Amino acid sequence: MIELESCTMLIDKEIDIMNTSEILSHVDHTLLKAFATWEDIVQIAEDALEYNTASICIPQTYIARLHEKYGDKLNICTVVGFPLGYNSTESKITEVKQALADGANEIDMVVNISDVKNGDYDKVEKEIATLKEVCGNKILKVIIETCYLTQEEKIAMCHAVTNAKADYIKTSTGFGTAGATMDDILLFKEHIGPNVKMKAAGGIRTVEDMENFLAVGVDRLGTSGAIKLVKGQESKGY
Repeated sequence: MIELESCTMLIDKEIDIMNTSEILSHVDHTLLKAFATWEDIVQIAEDALEYNTASICIPQTYIARLHEKYGDKLNICTVVGFPLGYNSTESKITEVKQALADGANEIDMVVNISDVKNGDYDKVEKEIATLKEVCGNKILKVIIETCYLTQEEKIAMCHAVTNAKADYIKTSTGFGTAGATMDDILLFKEHIGPNVKMKAAGGIRTVEDMENFLAVGVDRLGTSGAIKLVKGQESKGY
């Protein structure tokens, strides 16, 4: 009887490990705080390598140094026009070019939210398409900051991201008034094209949150707390 119970516990543990591994393989392990130190960046890099996260998402200022230290062992993601999005297209192009030159493989850009609010959807689409052209075969994720948008505006951004041939539509910066919601993800799912993937980011506080987003088709999760969460620890970060 004791042996049977031990065996059952071992199987349950293996299942937990498999579930944890699957969740973390979709996580962009993120640290974008203004006061992030080099030691902080190295720590999340080591976490990403140990737990095989999809990428590590960091400030541009650390890309070259991190790439020099780890080379191609790390998949480096960074942000452009972050977090408010109202930078000019030209400045965003410069950011993308420098990030890729420094060793980034993935770019998370913020749309010009003012343009969205003004109904200039074609202008937003053109900017996304321009940055995708600069990215080439590197991944471009488009942050539309859902917390500031109406239903109509969110749908328009689904169309813009699709038409511009970006790789992902992303809910949030994590620096706005709210983060990812299931309602927004389901809306994305209904209105994006078949070649656009979804990233939920901001406000992901539990393992259940991550599981629920993945279950409905989200491909990436943007969070600083995923590793702590799957280890049963409290996380209050991004």
